Amino acid sequence: MTDLDGVRRQQLLEEAEGYLDLLVVLSDRWPLTPPARDRLGRRALRILDALLPLWDEPDYILYLKGQTLRAMQRYDRAVTALQQAAEADPADLHVCLALGWCFKRMDRVDLAVAALRRALQTHRDEAILHYNLACYCSLAGQPKRALSYLARALQIEPAYRKLVSRESDFDPIRDDPEFQSLTAIIV
Repeated sequence: MTDLDGVRRQQLLEEAEGYLDLLVVLSDRWPLTPPARDRLGRRALRILDALLPLWDEPDYILYLKGQTLRAMQRYDRAVTALQQAAEADPADLHVCLALGWCFKRMDRVDLAVAALRRALQTHRDEAILHYNLACYCSLAGQPKRALSYLARALQIEPAYRKLVSRESDFDPIRDDPEFQSLTAIIV
């Protein structure tokens, strides 16, 4: 491969990342219409599909493909790409989080928990893993596990306490006295 080929591959990668950024950066506050979202997503996917056979270690390309499909709300296809990325690095934190996110939206909370527990084996001190596991265990009807994971998340990163009141995943355990005690703000 020539230097020019490598430069062009990098440009294409950055273009695909740019489309993905456009899909997700402000989507919480100003979501795109589905046609606009899908148009950007298809552009990113075309580039990523063209890059995939050219990449020596395709796990990052597969991760980006999964994230693009996730942003397009094509969760089953996103899971396929993300699982392929996970084959290269089963404990990749970002891949595991994305898999959990997709599984939750596919009503497979059991698989979301499994994906995050795998990541927890190598990322024990990542508050986001504990927090998301607390959410998923709450939804799965496992209040004790949910409270244990939430307690650990808050121990690692107390700022997560601010998110709890707006997190609907905790609605199943919100009336639990231990949950209330755990999430009470001490003034």
